[in-house]
Amino acid sequence: MKHGRTRFITLFLAAPLVLYGVFVLYPYVQGVIISFTDWSGYSRDREFIGFANYIELAGDDRFWAALSHNAMFLLVLPPVTLGIALVFAALTSVAGGKGGRVGPIAGSGWYRAIYFFPNILPIVMSLVLWQFVFNPRIGLLNGFLEAVGLGAWAHAWLGDPNTAPWAVLSVLVWGQIGFYYVLFSASIQGIPREYFEAAQLDGVGRFRMFFTITLPMMLQTVQVAWIYIGMFALDMFVTVAILTPDGGPSGSTDVIATYMQRLAFSGGRFGYSATIGVVLTVLTLLFAFITFRVTRRERVEY
Repeated sequence: MKHGRTRFITLFLAAPLVLYGVFVLYPYVQGVIISFTDWSGYSRDREFIGFANYIELAGDDRFWAALSHNAMFLLVLPPVTLGIALVFAALTSVAGGKGGRVGPIAGSGWYRAIYFFPNILPIVMSLVLWQFVFNPRIGLLNGFLEAVGLGAWAHAWLGDPNTAPWAVLSVLVWGQIGFYYVLFSASIQGIPREYFEAAQLDGVGRFRMFFTITLPMMLQTVQVAWIYIGMFALDMFVTVAILTPDGGPSGSTDVIATYMQRLAFSGGRFGYSATIGVVLTVLTLLFAFITFRVTRRERVEY
């Protein structure tokens, strides 16, 4: 009976494991192999060149510039996005309630629908719309500034190396807040109401409740969210490629993924771009490992 169950479980898991190995793990292995070659991507000829691509990468100024942009987004995007989403989620989930009891504010469901709306739009469509918003001649942003008497602030937001990274960052924050707001709201609603009611009977204010009950009880959700958005900040290919093609003015918004794509499909250097892909994968795994280690906490129980 036991052997039959083991055989059933093995057969049940065999198909997904094979598919995972073929379509997920094998491409990574192929990428590592290609990174040691000079393959152009458009012929079968490729020569094994050892660590030549990795040595060239160490002295590639454009790669380091792209990496610095990823690092800037990684430092700014997660705290800003998750901080705003967390505050909104707490305000709409526990700042209201009838009869003085802790609970969601009126219309909290509508707030979730409104905040989540950007995630429903196809990302390409929303980014094209943002291109029009930042357009220096007919853009909505400059038009608004001129309408309120701040026409002197009108600017070519995506055409200036000083403002292009921050314009891209603002679009990223706008597009990501809704998802994490809904995620945090669901996590807060999973906290038993009795904890809030007991704290309320002890005279604890709602501001203090946030730091002593709400935040500690949802730390694991915040941890997962931080890793997920951090990995997004290390990629950002679609957003940067559409808003600022060719890496923006003077390469000010170029990130590793867009640099890698240009080398492969425009420069015919698949071997070298595979090297960048391997390094990006290692950096992503390293970021996830460090985040898990730094944010690891014992599960909070009351």
